[in-house]
Amino acid sequence: MVTAPFSVRRWSYAIVALMLLSAMILIWTALQHQESTLAIRPVSQGASVPDGFYIWHHLDANGIRFKSITPQDDVLLIKFDSSAQSAAAKIVLDRSLPHGYIIALQEDESQTAAWLTRLRDNSHRFG
Repeated sequence: MVTAPFSVRRWSYAIVALMLLSAMILIWTALQHQESTLAIRPVSQGASVPDGFYIWHHLDANGIRFKSITPQDDVLLIKFDSSAQSAAAKIVLDRSLPHGYIIALQEDESQTAAWLTRLRDNSHRFG
């Protein structure tokens, strides 16, 4: 059975359109997933960062969900799924933490920047 060239052309257009639609959906979902990180630092050099359980308790009591709480180099990092959650957490933590801590939004490194950093590593250069 021989198919007409017109129907083959239609199928190829349909496949291309489906691939473009799939690519647009993937890009849209990737752009919608915006993580946000709050960093809590002590104001004075000798002070310690607050306890992660203390932070967890105050966020949980106010119904604020977070992904993780991680201490790192005299900073307590709290990751959230969205910037709205981190803004609500900043308000709660400003009220609940004693004075002497700086609570600020930390810029997350984008995936593209992370890949470029890995590709530009000096150990991978030849010559």
